[in-house]
Amino acid sequence: MTAAHASDAALTPEAFRQALLAKGDYYHIHHPYQVDMAEGRATPEQIRGWVANRFYYQVMIPQKDAALLANCPDAGVRRRWIQRMLDHDGRDDDAGGIEAWLALAEAVGLTREALLSQRHVLPGVRFAVDAYVNFVRGASWQEGAISSLTELFAPLAHQSRLDTWPGHYPWIDATGYGYFRKRLKEARRDVEHGLEVALTVCTSVETQQRALEILQFKLDVLWSMLDAMTLAYQLGRPPYHSVTDRAVFHRGLA
Repeated sequence: MTAAHASDAALTPEAFRQALLAKGDYYHIHHPYQVDMAEGRATPEQIRGWVANRFYYQVMIPQKDAALLANCPDAGVRRRWIQRMLDHDGRDDDAGGIEAWLALAEAVGLTREALLSQRHVLPGVRFAVDAYVNFVRGASWQEGAISSLTELFAPLAHQSRLDTWPGHYPWIDATGYGYFRKRLKEARRDVEHGLEVALTVCTSVETQQRALEILQFKLDVLWSMLDAMTLAYQLGRPPYHSVTDRAVFHRGLA
């Protein structure tokens, strides 16, 4: 039984907030792949595989946010939410998060071209990210906003990498850590807006349960991405490994 179904009454705003925060127990920072990276057990191939695959998530986030904006009739909300797109795509005085991730790729020994070509993106990662984007396209803007609430837990992940990677992986060029520093501030700002939306619109048992399900869906997306990377880079079982040693999986369909 979930928190929102514990009684016939809706949770108070603070109790609902705590129920959302409790979902942090399932955040992908607890996935064994992430734990191995944080504790220094990841190989260079595993770090590079994570950086290359996570890039697909990075480049799709602005498209997800554009879909949310397209579904939102409230100009005030759009003015606030569009900041997220600018954070990733950049603006005159800021190259943006996607550019910062490309710098991370170069710092771990990948080329920009390798990431931009998406040739390393595993099908399981692509399917999970696309499921997220497609959910937001078809949902109300409020539900799309709630799906972003994994940002509640993101600062912990970014800080963990800043704290642990330099010591465990001295071969990574320190200039590549700019993305994590950048997102520490941005994620905290963004989550305030997402929480504001959730606490405003989710005032019944049904809407609170729906919000918790949406947040769990997003947690499933992030966890599934790492499951795919585990198969490919830790267990040596990338797609079609029993048939060929070539990366024959598709790179996206127009």
